Amino acid sequence: MRITVTVDGVSYTDDVEPRLLLVHYLRERLGKTGTVIGCDTSNCGACTVHLDGHSVKSCSVFAVQADRRDVTTIEGLARDGQLHPVQKAFHENHALQCGFCTPGMIMQSLDLIADHPDPDEETVRKGLEGNLCRCTGYQNIVKAVRAAAHEMRPGAGPEAEQVTHSHVGGGE
Repeated sequence: MRITVTVDGVSYTDDVEPRLLLVHYLRERLGKTGTVIGCDTSNCGACTVHLDGHSVKSCSVFAVQADRRDVTTIEGLARDGQLHPVQKAFHENHALQCGFCTPGMIMQSLDLIADHPDPDEETVRKGLEGNLCRCTGYQNIVKAVRAAAHEMRPGAGPEAEQVTHSHVGGGE
């Protein structure tokens, strides 16, 4: 099948097998290796990307389902060489150890912050339930998400980037 998909603001047209998973299309065809393959069963969340501004586990979506849609990967978050506020918060709050889960955690965190601009600890933990980390114990991940939400709140300054579902996948 021929698909046209916008990934991180760039349009791609390709012929794909109907059964090709989005995670494999992103990694193998487009070289978006920041989208990690973890479990292939949608349990770990390492492959989380945004599809039209909402987080999805790309191992549970066929590439053909992304036809005429916008995909944002971890590689699409930084702007002009500057980390996205969530990426920056993960770095500053030591919210990673091995880093394998980090891309999926960050992409899910964006969705969480869009829905809950001022999340408390319980909200963050519940919002990240489908993303597993085997190294950190989650404490610094929760801290990073809350710090990013604070940084991104309206009026936080010119460097703040308010995330909404319409903006995340917009390729802006």
